Amino acid sequence: MAVEELQSIIKRCQILEEHDFKEEDFGLFQLAGQRCIEEGHIEELLEIIQNEKNNVIIKSMGWNLVGPVVRCLLWNDKDEKRKEYFLTLDLLVKLCNPKELLLGLLELIEEPSGKQISHIILLLLQPLQTVIQKLHNNKAYSVGLVLSTLWSQLSLLPVPYSKEQIQTDDYGLCQCLFLFYGIIFIDSLKCPLLTAQFLEQSEEAGNDPFRCFASEIIGFLSAIGYPFPQIILNHGRKKKTWDCLELEEEEDKQLADSVASLAYLVFVQGIRIDQLPLVLSPSYLLQLNMGHIEVFLQRYDHLDGSSGLTSMFSCLYQEDNSLLYQYLEIKSFLTVPQGLVKVMTLCPIETLRKKGLAILQLYINKLDSQGKYTLFRCLLNTSNHSGVEAFVIQNIKNQIDLSLKKTYNKWFIGPQLISLLDLVLFLPEGAETDLLQNSDRIMASLNLLRYLVIKDNENDNQTGLWTELEKIKNNFLKPLHTGLNMSKAHYEAEIKNSQEKSQVVPMSKDLCSITVGGEEIPNMPPEMQLKVLHSALFTFDLIESVLARVEELIEIKTKSTSEENVIK
Repeated sequence: MAVEELQSIIKRCQILEEHDFKEEDFGLFQLAGQRCIEEGHIEELLEIIQNEKNNVIIKSMGWNLVGPVVRCLLWNDKDEKRKEYFLTLDLLVKLCNPKELLLGLLELIEEPSGKQISHIILLLLQPLQTVIQKLHNNKAYSVGLVLSTLWSQLSLLPVPYSKEQIQTDDYGLCQCLFLFYGIIFIDSLKCPLLTAQFLEQSEEAGNDPFRCFASEIIGFLSAIGYPFPQIILNHGRKKKTWDCLELEEEEDKQLADSVASLAYLVFVQGIRIDQLPLVLSPSYLLQLNMGHIEVFLQRYDHLDGSSGLTSMFSCLYQEDNSLLYQYLEIKSFLTVPQGLVKVMTLCPIETLRKKGLAILQLYINKLDSQGKYTLFRCLLNTSNHSGVEAFVIQNIKNQIDLSLKKTYNKWFIGPQLISLLDLVLFLPEGAETDLLQNSDRIMASLNLLRYLVIKDNENDNQTGLWTELEKIKNNFLKPLHTGLNMSKAHYEAEIKNSQEKSQVVPMSKDLCSITVGGEEIPNMPPEMQLKVLHSALFTFDLIESVLARVEELIEIKTKSTSEENVIK
C-alpha cells in the first residue's frame, strides 16, 4: 500500500516542473516514503530513487527520507537489508539538494546521546564530506558549521584515561578521531586532547590515537601554511582584524586557548618538538610558555588546570636561583604563581592542589634572590589565605637562614628584610583579628620570630630585628595577647553554654547552632559542636605557648646583652 501511494505521488509530480511542486506534495512524499521504510519496502524505494526519471523529484524532496534511513541503520544493525539501506543513503546524498541535506544531516547528528553519538558520526561523516563538496556557495561557513556541530557532540563523550580504556574504546571516541584526520581544525587541540591520557613516548606511541591525532593536526596546520613554530613563537603579535572590540576580544580568547593547547602538545607531550629551533634557551622557553600556562590556570577548578601545572613543571628545568628578577616585570611571571595559589586553595581535586604547591615551590627555587623577595611580597599582599601566607613565611625563614649561614644576601638581611617583616609580623585587624582563621599564618610568624631571636644576637643585629623590636611588640605581640584573651574567653563561654544545654536535655540529639567570631557554625549535634570548640581552644593554647616562648627568649637575649655591655 505504501509503495503504491509513493508511486502515485511520483507519477503526478513527474509531469510538473520543479517550481510547481506544492507544499502538499512534499508532505505526501515524505509520509509515503517513510511508511515504505518502516514496512520494510527498502528495495522498492531504492528502485524508485534509482529511476533517472525521478531525479528532479528526489533532488527536491528526497532529503526528508534521509532521517528514517539513518535511524534504521542505527537501530537495526542486524537487518538483512542493511546493504540496501546504505545504497539508499548514498543515492540520496548524491541526488538531493545539498543545502537542505546538510541541515538535515546536522539535525540527525545532534539527536543522539551516549554511545549513539559516535555511531551516528561514524555513519554520517562521509556523507557530510560529500554534501560539502557539492555546495557552490558559503562552503567555508558550512564547513565551520559542520565542524562545530561534530565537535560539540564529541565533547560530550567521556575521554578514556587508561591504556585499557583506549583499547576498548567503549564510546567510540578514538575511532572518531582516526577518521577525523581529513577535517581537523584547531579547536580540537583543546578537546579532547587536553584531558586525554597520552601513552608514553615509546614503541606503543604509534598505537595511541590521541598522540596520532595531535600529530596529524599539527601537520595539517603546517600543510595549510601555518607551521606550528611560527604560531607559537609569533603568538601575541597579531594585527588588529576587527573594528568591534568585543569581537576582537573573543577572537583573542579563542586563539589564546588554542595556541596554549598547541604549546602543551609540543612542549609537554613532545609531539613534533624536533621541528623547533634547537637554539632556544630554557629561560626563553619558560617566558614563551608562561602566557599559555596562565590561560590554563584561569580554569583552576577544571582539568585544564592540570595541563597548566604539567606545562609549567616541564618548563622549570633551569638551575636553582638562575631566573633573573627582571622576568617578574613580565605580567605572566607574577600572575602564574597567583594562579597556582588558586589551584592550591580552590581546586576540588586534592592531587592537583598538592601538585600546585610543589610547582610553586619549584618556581620559587628557580628565582634569584631579588626575584624571590619580589614574589614573596606579592603573594603576601594578594593570597588572602592563611595557609599560603604560612608557606611564604616558611620560605622567607629559609632564605634568612641561608643568608646567615652561607652567603650574605642583602634582600634577606637588614633594611630589605625589615620591610618584608612588616608584612609578616603584624595582625591585619589588630586584636580583633580572627585568630582561628589566621592560625597558620600566626604560627608561622611566631616561629620565624623565634628563629630570628635565637640566631641573631642583639649586639650583632644582622637582620635588623633588634632595632625594630618595639614596633614588633606593639604591632604583633601585644595585640596577639589581647586577641588570645578575648578569643579564649569567648570560646570558653560557648563551651559552658553548650554543656549547660546538654545537661538540661541530656538525651537530645537535635541539631543546634552556635555563633563564633560573629559567624554561625552550621547545624550539628551538640557533641560535635563541643569537639569543634575544644579544638579551637587547643589551637589558642598552642599559639599562646609559642608566644610565651618567644617573649621568654627576647627577655633572655636582652638581659644577656645588657650584662655583656655592663662588663665591657
